[in-house]
Amino acid sequence: MSILLAPREWKDTIEYNCLMSLDLSRIRALCFDVDGTLSDTDDYYVLRLASWFRHLPFLRQPERTARRLVMSLESPGNFLMGLADLLSIDDELIGLVNWLYRNSRRPATPLPAIPGIAGMLGEFRHRYPMAVVSAREERSTLTFLEQAGLRSDFKVIVTALSASRTKPYPDPVLLAARELGVAPDSCLMIGDTTVDIRAGRAAGAQTVGVLCGFGERAELLRSGADLILSTTTDLRSILLGQ
Repeated sequence: MSILLAPREWKDTIEYNCLMSLDLSRIRALCFDVDGTLSDTDDYYVLRLASWFRHLPFLRQPERTARRLVMSLESPGNFLMGLADLLSIDDELIGLVNWLYRNSRRPATPLPAIPGIAGMLGEFRHRYPMAVVSAREERSTLTFLEQAGLRSDFKVIVTALSASRTKPYPDPVLLAARELGVAPDSCLMIGDTTVDIRAGRAAGAQTVGVLCGFGERAELLRSGADLILSTTTDLRSILLGQ
């Protein structure tokens, strides 16, 4: 089954373009990014930044300024992670992140999950094997999944150092497919940024971009997303028809 146009009943929840297509008959497994896809990371950082910005009298719109800053840092962050990978210093970078995480004087605030994500994954797990495919390091990825009660939903966890190269290279998606026991082109990669879409497409997977994280509709479309959803939980209507 191929979706060329979003049905009328999906218009309130799905951002779509008339030429997007998603072949449901191909999908045998699901791969999810974490930040902005499973976790409500961008809103969390926006709220924290805005609380600091409110102390600056010259900022009239602290929330708006905070959101613009958070969204603008997504591409440089992905670039730096890719550069570290290219220079073969990603082990050292992740080691530094882990050290800072362990030695922080303040306990890490749990990241909130996207509303409704736990229920959706609970339904999906009976039909699709699922993997996390994240550029995060392993410790914080597992911490989020445990705190959100999502760890048992995933058969495979792929993080920054699991594969020889991280996103936007296809290696993490290819590794997830192999560990799940499916062909890469049978996977659906779901993420909120261009690196998620690029990694999925490079691996031969179909891709869904979600607008509840750091990416924007236009850039996700330019990267070749097969479908754009307002939020990750809209995927339930697509895959389960409910």
